[in-house]
Amino acid sequence: MTFNEMRDLLFARGRFGIRPGLDTIRRILHRLDHPERQFPVIHIAGTNGKGSTAAFLASILQQGGYRTGLFTSPHLISFTERFRINGVSISEELLVPLAEEVLAAAPVEATFFELVTAMALLYFARERVEVALLEVGMGGRLDATNAVTGILSIITPVSLDHCRYLGDTVREIAAEKAGIIKDSAPVVCSSQDDEALAVILDRSAAAAAPLFCCGREFRGEWRPDGLAYVGLNRTLSGLTPGIPGDYQRDNAACALAAAELLAEMGFPLVTTSLASGIRSACWPGRMELFPGPPRLLLDGAHNPAGVSALLTSLERIKRERLFLVTGVMGDKDRDGVLGPLLPHAHQVITVSADLPQALPADELAVFCRSLGARVTAAKSVAQGIDLAREQAGNDDLILVTGSLYLVGEARGLLLHQPCRPFQG
Repeated sequence: MTFNEMRDLLFARGRFGIRPGLDTIRRILHRLDHPERQFPVIHIAGTNGKGSTAAFLASILQQGGYRTGLFTSPHLISFTERFRINGVSISEELLVPLAEEVLAAAPVEATFFELVTAMALLYFARERVEVALLEVGMGGRLDATNAVTGILSIITPVSLDHCRYLGDTVREIAAEKAGIIKDSAPVVCSSQDDEALAVILDRSAAAAAPLFCCGREFRGEWRPDGLAYVGLNRTLSGLTPGIPGDYQRDNAACALAAAELLAEMGFPLVTTSLASGIRSACWPGRMELFPGPPRLLLDGAHNPAGVSALLTSLERIKRERLFLVTGVMGDKDRDGVLGPLLPHAHQVITVSADLPQALPADELAVFCRSLGARVTAAKSVAQGIDLAREQAGNDDLILVTGSLYLVGEARGLLLHQPCRPFQG
């Protein structure tokens, strides 16, 4: 089987959709002789900031000399991005036999995400990682990654998203995210609204899991010389996060707090590893600036909370005019995503990512016009970027946002790399 054939076979499992539950993944892992038991796991859930927080912590652990696995989703350009060890994606040559082995062990009804979760765990076990970070795909309590018992849980900001599956209120969604908390295992929690925090406090107490909250036990602060971290046992200053954006303050702080706790759990880390890990972290598609002229900024904001954080960071980028290239998935809150962005845009160009779930560009253009925006609908993401570049001046800024899948496709075009997005 070739890599493309394997990838297409896995993508075809998308026909089973999203099916929350742990029975199938547990059956697969049992048939594979429980690879998840061969290394300690750090489990990360939340609505926004999961990937960035995971990238910061993985970088810290790598700088500390630990062989570190990282499993994230979705991928931006290549399917191999989902499986990393020490920052390097798995090779296509290794991925094919790994997928074949998992497919042989899996029931026919196993979903795409159940299969790739098992693949990540088997890969990390085979490659003898010393620690692995697993990013939840959706929710937490019934997510396939929750078949693993983590030694530490991290919960990033919780807000409304995936309401069809997780609930219509922040409280309901927080209950799903807090489902990753394990008995007696420490929990690092980012700043939360009161509803979400109340749920996390209750779940932590019920599990006798020590809870460390950003803004209470530790915090991050932007100062003239960079980011300062006032932590559990250490204070660091002059930090320079490798992932840009004002909103990375709390993501970096959570990663540093987790590193402090891990140091007490058999993973000692010197201060230089903490600082260099924050500096060396990389997470594409989040406030990622491509130099121009005109400059082009990619950001994967796709829900109201993510857009709010994006707008705060945009204030620091000097520009004449803003050209917005945007597309959203059909199940997203287009009002909450685009409503705050449109008043800042001189011109809006709507596009549709190369996925059946993406909202058609023409339909999105009609919506944006109803809010008073100047809009052009493009036939493709490539055409949308070309139109923005033709119209923007040297001192203008082109912002591509609204969906991680859109950002991935745009990034592939900018880097001249083939992109195969997949929602899952």
